[in-house]
Amino acid sequence: MGQPPSDSPSPSTGPPDRQILRLLERHLDAESLVSATTFEPTFHDPRLLRVEMDTEAYPESVTTARLDVRWFTTGDFSLHYVEAHEQGDRWECRWDRHPNPHNARLHFHQPPAGTAVTDLELPSTHPLELHSTVLTAIRRRIETLWQSD
Repeated sequence: MGQPPSDSPSPSTGPPDRQILRLLERHLDAESLVSATTFEPTFHDPRLLRVEMDTEAYPESVTTARLDVRWFTTGDFSLHYVEAHEQGDRWECRWDRHPNPHNARLHFHQPPAGTAVTDLELPSTHPLELHSTVLTAIRRRIETLWQSD
């Protein structure tokens, strides 16, 4: 039985890419918007990088903000940004690359609920390029929050 062509999408996301998760952790940990980074379940077996944002950068109405990062050996990923507000509301969005029946492999779950999905085009899906894209979007979101507060 032959292997599928290399440009064929993988049927699954595959195992976590520990090297990429650690690379992203080093870069995110150096960001002024970030207060803490942790691996789940552990540093030695990371499957998720949890990034707690510094709420001092946000208006008081935002009680917590975080970015959950998953990266897989197939190059698939999920970067899920979530804000919690003092009234109990959530505002979230997600940048994804994974096999799915609803959209292109590369897609974006739009805020505020993250339920509406659109195809996404990015100049690069390199982890550090995506890091930059996501942090730029978070900074814009914070600016919008301050303007509307």
